Amino acid sequence: MIYFCPTPIGNLGDITLRTLEVLRSVDIIYAEDTRVTIKLLNHYDINKKLKTYHKFNEAKASLEIIESLENGLDIGLVTDAGMPGISDPGHVLIKKLIEKNLDFRVLPGPNAALSALVISGLASDNFYFYGFTNPKSSSRKKEFENLKNIRATLIFYESPHRIIEFLKDMREILGNREISISRELTKIYEETLRGKVEDILNSNLTLKGEFVIVVEGNTQKEEIPDIKELLIERINNGQKKSQAVKEIAQEYNISKNVVYKESLNIDA
Repeated sequence: MIYFCPTPIGNLGDITLRTLEVLRSVDIIYAEDTRVTIKLLNHYDINKKLKTYHKFNEAKASLEIIESLENGLDIGLVTDAGMPGISDPGHVLIKKLIEKNLDFRVLPGPNAALSALVISGLASDNFYFYGFTNPKSSSRKKEFENLKNIRATLIFYESPHRIIEFLKDMREILGNREISISRELTKIYEETLRGKVEDILNSNLTLKGEFVIVVEGNTQKEEIPDIKELLIERINNGQKKSQAVKEIAQEYNISKNVVYKESLNIDA
């Protein structure tokens, strides 16, 4: 059996009893960075064989892990902090395990995104986790363009040396929304700032630690288009009715059936 084990995002006391039990029982522990994991294991007096599993060796290490599982070994997989597979290595292996119909377990535990969402005070009934955006400003702005109409609360991760440019690009594309920024979650110097994007940019933001940015979803009222008018305009411009129906449904995020029913009232 292989277990995907979440580890503390800061405070070592946040690890679960079940995760400790699993790490003590497995034959091998695969870690994103053995130098980080050994500190956790030493803290809890766990002495196990350590191997690496990170984004640069995922394909090769996944095959090695599967071979070990087929030979009857029990394995624990951890990342430096948080849940494996969430903005951390793990997804490649899970896909291969499913393809080979091999059983695995995912243990519950610490997660920075959910902790930051709850502490933000922003709506948490619907949220969209995005993780890290592209480090290039031009590409990041395109990503924000694709996200700007989403009404659910948005959650991002960002590093300290890119956070200011990230916020400037966000302000430009998403507007001056309500946001919450958390850093050093569960650690001694944990800090959360709340306010408009502009407020945060003008604040004395400490550029240390990993950041979780929680952003208010789009609150603008949606304009309901006149579907019949749109259809007539496109058909008069020479577009086939079926193509007009398809494109209007996609562009305005309307059910294709709704647009189709409206098209039945147009002679073309």
